[in-house]
Amino acid sequence: MTVKLKCLSHTPLRGLNDPGAAVVAEVDAALAKARAEVEAFDPELIVIFAPDHYNGLFYDLMPPFVIATAADSVGDYLTQPGPLSVDRSLALELTRHVLDSDVDIALSHRLQVDHGCTQTLEELTGSIDRYPVIPIIINSVAPPFAPYRRVRKLGEAVGRFIAKLDKRVLILGTGGLSHEPPVPLLADAPEAIAEFLIAGRNPTPEARAARQARTIAAGKIYGTSESLQTPLNADWDLAFIDLLVQGRLDEIDEFKIDEISKAAGRSAHEVRTWVAAFAALAATGAYTARQDYYRAINEWIAGYGVVSAEQN
Repeated sequence: MTVKLKCLSHTPLRGLNDPGAAVVAEVDAALAKARAEVEAFDPELIVIFAPDHYNGLFYDLMPPFVIATAADSVGDYLTQPGPLSVDRSLALELTRHVLDSDVDIALSHRLQVDHGCTQTLEELTGSIDRYPVIPIIINSVAPPFAPYRRVRKLGEAVGRFIAKLDKRVLILGTGGLSHEPPVPLLADAPEAIAEFLIAGRNPTPEARAARQARTIAAGKIYGTSESLQTPLNADWDLAFIDLLVQGRLDEIDEFKIDEISKAAGRSAHEVRTWVAAFAALAATGAYTARQDYYRAINEWIAGYGVVSAEQN
């Protein structure tokens, strides 16, 4: 068993509402370095912790955690559509192991995933189906949320499973950091929006285009006095990254959901995927981590970071 980790921000606005060329070049360079490291590692399995943005999971049944034995990309925001190369038998084994570890998790034999999962796969491997993968979706945008201590315990259970495999395993976490795109809340939502949040699967191309247009419009004013969204918080982002790099994972149990929403935005809870990823790595043994890149990028409505880690 050899395990490496990459945690990356994702953004639906990459390529649709870009910052200046110099910033894009910085990010491109960071991603090229990360991809070269992944290709050199040549993983035999990728375990990816990712969020969903009301594309595969809705309030008609909103589980806190889901393992997929089969998954298809909806192809939103310039991402590649089609099936992921999910290792079905290994995903089932992992599900049994997690349940036996006293962590409740849902199982999907036909899950739709969005840019929150596929953008990072594409950026690090060149496609969504190059390597065998097990997608684990963590609810990060649809309150109420499971406590952060439960996310950490999920990651630890996954890590103990990985530790038993005689494989090169890449653990990915994708989301955040400080982050508040115009994602609606169910509470007090108008009837049409509430219906979408409850059962909005497989929208028409027109509906998906309208949703994309709203996100682009939000990105164009984000960080200005015109925007009503919580601004990016570089101090919070860097402190969170530092906590992971230093291995202070026990402190995550004290994270307060409301405090994070106020400090870093309602969608900053996508960092749950980073928490699970690092907890999984830590469960395989001591690790060394580093921050590869960080910049607060208003145009992408994201504190954009790249972090790497590996076993000692």
